Amino acid sequence: MSSERVPVELSKGVNGLEKIILRETRGSSAEVYLYGGHVTSWKNEHGEELLFVSSKALFKPPKAIRGGIPICFPQFSNHGPLEPHGFARNRLWSIDTDPPAFPTNSSNKAYIDLILKPSEEDMKIWPHSYEFRLRVALGPGGDLMLTSRIRNTNTDGKPFTFTFAYHTYFSVSDISEVRVEGLETLDYLDNLLNKQRFTEQGDAITFEAEVDKIYLSTPTKIAILDHEKKRTLVLRKDGLPDAVVWNPWDKKAKAMADFGDDEYKHMLCVEAAAIEKPITLKPGEEWRGRQELSAVPSSYCSGQLDPRRVLQGS
Repeated sequence: MSSERVPVELSKGVNGLEKIILRETRGSSAEVYLYGGHVTSWKNEHGEELLFVSSKALFKPPKAIRGGIPICFPQFSNHGPLEPHGFARNRLWSIDTDPPAFPTNSSNKAYIDLILKPSEEDMKIWPHSYEFRLRVALGPGGDLMLTSRIRNTNTDGKPFTFTFAYHTYFSVSDISEVRVEGLETLDYLDNLLNKQRFTEQGDAITFEAEVDKIYLSTPTKIAILDHEKKRTLVLRKDGLPDAVVWNPWDKKAKAMADFGDDEYKHMLCVEAAAIEKPITLKPGEEWRGRQELSAVPSSYCSGQLDPRRVLQGS
């Protein structure tokens, strides 16, 4: 077996930060940094990158990595008293050598289990004991699966409450040619209008300005149709009722030091999340939230693919 196809490899990434490379036999791959438990790459069998990471991303703790799949825990954005998006995305995670039993596809070897527990410093910011286990897995067809299991390990009998998101940055060819399907007619909170509640109109969501919305009670499947790449990215989720859609557009892009001025044209965040109804765990209780990402070729531009089929089919 060539070193190219080792299913799990520990390696050094940018600035010497440790990362794990996952490889599937047909050629797809993913990379996960221990810093943040942060997926920074997901490539299909042709080696095409499906996630966006800014060319200006700083791989320097304590700054979170700009792009990929940051994990927002125990707080999404500014929905609470902690630093925006909580602290899981800028802590050093460990490889979990003895994860509890996990229903898994036995043929699948390209996965890694990570774990995060609070430090004494963390307990001062958020005084709760927890175990956050994250499995990142590459399926045989190149699908990327992230499963989070969060357990309350408080010994003082206290429950805790949190909000959560997989803040996934998808790579797109041209934001103005992209449409998102599966969120039509749903209610959303508009973060640009002080979290006011509105109802989405129209067929599919398209982009011509800054957008920052939290869609509520969303379906388990959302599709991102990339007209130019003739590719549809499908997000399936479980335990995560909300979906955040974000693109900073030109003004916000210019204001972010770790984001290129024109990069907003080539990215879109669609984030599986639990925000509107925070999750409460009593001691000993565990919550699970998972997302699965897949890329399918679409002949959508020639009108052959009915997007409804992508959403309702397998």
